[in-house]
Amino acid sequence: QVQLVESGGGLVQAGGSLRLACATSGHSFSSYSRGWFRQTPGKERQFVAAISWHGLHTDYSDSVKGRFTLSRDNANYTVYLQMNSLKPEDTAVYYCAAANVPELSRDLNVFTSWGQGTQVTVSS
Repeated sequence: QVQLVESGGGLVQAGGSLRLACATSGHSFSSYSRGWFRQTPGKERQFVAAISWHGLHTDYSDSVKGRFTLSRDNANYTVYLQMNSLKPEDTAVYYCAAANVPELSRDLNVFTSWGQGTQVTVSS
């Protein structure tokens, strides 16, 4: 059974940085793409970023492009989301997800395993 555990969330002032990590166990980590999504109360879960199985290709939502960087360490089964120049509108619960395909995707249905989420709060 796949287990994803996020860490690194917290409270930061606008303009600051945070790095989220997602550790994986029980999964062929290096064979599949990974993604991050975020959700605020009363709204649907939204795509943030994705990385292909080998880490060579990444995809970002327009709202975070140029500020967030997604990377993966296949040797340590961990994915990292570096978030810079944070804005109050980035406040959300962030979820790490494992896809069942190797290529990039924004489709929630492709992501079959999810972490418990980590809260990111950006104060103005």
